Amino acid sequence: MDVSIIIVNYRSWKPLHNCLESLLSIDKTNMNFEVIIVDNFSNDREFDSFQNKFKDFIFIRNNTNSGFANGCNLGAKEAKGEYFLFLNPDTVISPNTLNTLYKTYKKHSEIGILSCLQVDKKNHFFYQTNIFPSLARLFAISRFFFRKIIKKRTDTIFDSKKELFYPDWVTGAVIFISRDWFKKVNGWNEDYWLYFEDVEICRKIAQRNGKMAVTRNTTILHEHGGSSRNDFETEHISKTEVIISKHVYINNNFKPSTKALAHVFLILFILLEKTFLSLLSLFLFFNLKLRTNRYILKNLCSYYFNAIKKQTWLSKRSVNYQKVDL
Repeated sequence: MDVSIIIVNYRSWKPLHNCLESLLSIDKTNMNFEVIIVDNFSNDREFDSFQNKFKDFIFIRNNTNSGFANGCNLGAKEAKGEYFLFLNPDTVISPNTLNTLYKTYKKHSEIGILSCLQVDKKNHFFYQTNIFPSLARLFAISRFFFRKIIKKRTDTIFDSKKELFYPDWVTGAVIFISRDWFKKVNGWNEDYWLYFEDVEICRKIAQRNGKMAVTRNTTILHEHGGSSRNDFETEHISKTEVIISKHVYINNNFKPSTKALAHVFLILFILLEKTFLSLLSLFLFFNLKLRTNRYILKNLCSYYFNAIKKQTWLSKRSVNYQKVDL
């Protein structure tokens, strides 16, 4: 088996259907591949229907919603391919994309992870011009000024007309990696329930002198947020987990000299922001997106209380949190 395509799903059946249909159009003449779908306990009666419809694909039913990293690792354990393509369920792949990723990866020995350009339904490109997080890039305002300061350097890196460019990290929506590299970094870090696990796996590869690359020779359709924000409850949980995963990333990767400061700044900034937006939502009660901030604030207060009590930054939903809780 050349490539194993691994997709983690949670109640994203409509976009997943489009994704799987696009995979059926790939020519298997020059490459053997399998498709593995790990369902993170959607528990909504759709699993059997999809399993019956896409009989050539492998479906794995997870017994809990254990997060993206755990789902990916579960799929990788069952995979037979020499290479893995981790793909979001809210993506649609063109017939030539898999072959382009496969050939490009094999051609460039310096690559640890390969991705491609992404575009949404409104034809907006996500260019993956990503730099590893630091204290100066932790917040939206500081990121804005930092990008202005280093604009010349990023323009040089990302505006080249060459086939490949090399960001610090690439989004987990499309990650092509060899089995060897996957083993070297021990797979996805299950400290994370959702978000930032893609940043960390890229960082581990960079620390071992591998490069992250994006090819301009193929593009996928990606509805950002389509798999993580498909209802009100999922949205406010997902947005909470973005913040929690920032804390986990800081704890795992920041230097001791900046780690405590980064945690404190993040807590103060987020609580002030969410408190203000929650109060504002009382007046603009008709604004559903604004109202989610009340739930996020409640979730975060519970999280920070638990972080002090358990002495861990991990989310309660994280697989590795269970080890802390024993």
